[in-house]
Amino acid sequence: MVRKWIEGASVLVAVLLAGCGNETDPSTDAAQPSPLRVGMELAYPPFEMRGPDNEPDGISVRMAEDLGEFLGRPVEIYDIPFDGIIAALRSGKIDVTISSMTRTEERARAIAFSDHYVTNGLCMLVAKDSAIESADDLKEDGVRVAVKIGTTGQQWADRNLPEADKVVLDSAATCVLEVVQGKADAFIYDQISIYRHWKSHSDVTRPILEPIRQESWAIGLRQEDAKLLENVNRFLADYRAAGRFDELAERYMAEEKAAFEERGVPFIFH
Repeated sequence: MVRKWIEGASVLVAVLLAGCGNETDPSTDAAQPSPLRVGMELAYPPFEMRGPDNEPDGISVRMAEDLGEFLGRPVEIYDIPFDGIIAALRSGKIDVTISSMTRTEERARAIAFSDHYVTNGLCMLVAKDSAIESADDLKEDGVRVAVKIGTTGQQWADRNLPEADKVVLDSAATCVLEVVQGKADAFIYDQISIYRHWKSHSDVTRPILEPIRQESWAIGLRQEDAKLLENVNRFLADYRAAGRFDELAERYMAEEKAAFEERGVPFIFH
């Protein structure tokens, strides 16, 4: 069952970082800036996950720590189910979300987005002996499609497969099991995750990595936080110029990067 964020969110780590930024709460002492509260669901490796020590780990966690250093603010990571993150942001429980979130027109009506930092795509995981080769095949009668709740995979399926039998589940792992056990014909999710799930079930599944559609990930903020948005965009530009995205890709995604290049699928950071 999907947990309401107010029940499941917890502060997992607070990292005090000194930096050159000035994104502080004006009501607090400048020597003690307010924490930057970052929301993400720690169930999406290699971007958001828990390490061997059960502490937050992954590309997004490292980004959050570096953003806090840039702004001169301590960082608190909140573990929040993905479908509750926008509500947590809008209600003021967190300040930003760095949770592999695709910028969509629907979401942009509710929150502000930074410049994008990842280009990714929706793709599919199917059974190894499946006849499915493209998204058009999902429109055939009797096809059953698994999607994770609150994701762009679900949104795409709702809009483009109105007649399909859609199985909406709480976690990506459960969606994968639907395919592994033959209960669903395809699972629609992002390329990196599909590749990783295929590696874990390569004996019975097959990835179709060519994107159904391209997507861009961005940092989410409240619409009224214009100054913070400006500083976040400055951070992303500096981060890219310094090669930090490349460093994180080599640290967390070296195998995926090589596999995508071999298959001619564009890699994600830009």
